[in-house]
Amino acid sequence: MGYRRPQYSFSNKAVLITGGTSGMGEAIAESFAASGADVVITGRNRERGNAVCARMSAHGNIAKFKAGDIAASSFCDELVDYAVQTMGKLDIVVNSAGIIYHAAVEATTDEQWLDTFAVNVNGMFYVCRAAIPRLRQNGGVIINIASDAGLTGSRHLVAYCASKGAVIQMSRAMAVDHAHEGIRVVSLCPGDVDTPMLRGEFVQRGIDADTGLKASAANVPLNRVCSAEEVADLALFAASDSARSMTGHPVVLDGGSRA
Repeated sequence: MGYRRPQYSFSNKAVLITGGTSGMGEAIAESFAASGADVVITGRNRERGNAVCARMSAHGNIAKFKAGDIAASSFCDELVDYAVQTMGKLDIVVNSAGIIYHAAVEATTDEQWLDTFAVNVNGMFYVCRAAIPRLRQNGGVIINIASDAGLTGSRHLVAYCASKGAVIQMSRAMAVDHAHEGIRVVSLCPGDVDTPMLRGEFVQRGIDADTGLKASAANVPLNRVCSAEEVADLALFAASDSARSMTGHPVVLDGGSRA
């Protein structure tokens, strides 16, 4: 039997998504738009951002793109202000922007280490810091895309593992700090997901992308690599009222790899 995607309604909800121009962020943005939400996305690729917004606009709700680099705290402040001005409020934030370098510690350069944390951790922190006062007004949800690599070690991913571990701990701390304000914070921890970033990682390692995906699937108990749409479905569930008691604890979607 084929997979039937769940249906959610996010009518009258305002959603901000970082990394919304590619991979999981793109799938999450389009899924929220299809579920009735107004959506603002950000990323560094203006052409891709405009293309995603064009598709989202077909659903008849607000769909806007703001280009920029979340590694800059000033841009994150501007981004949240823009989202509120555009949509009138802010209900849900999805931090999906991320980068990866495939290297063990001795092969990881200063630039790679700092770049990983600038995007994966600092940028997420800046967006959350700017968004919390807005979410506090009516309550809301923050979905932080972490990784199963933040829960256990992965070979040749020292910077990425460290950054995603930080995301999980940051999410836990914020969940505790802001639960009384009606703000839930959930970190999602996918395993390998068929995205441009994963395919690019294989290329970094000198492996054909399709060959890499097959090898990755062979190491998963369910014998398959997750799709970006499945991560989007989990993100929408986590942001919905069905998950109103879910906060703080990381949620894993890895086909049993960390079981």
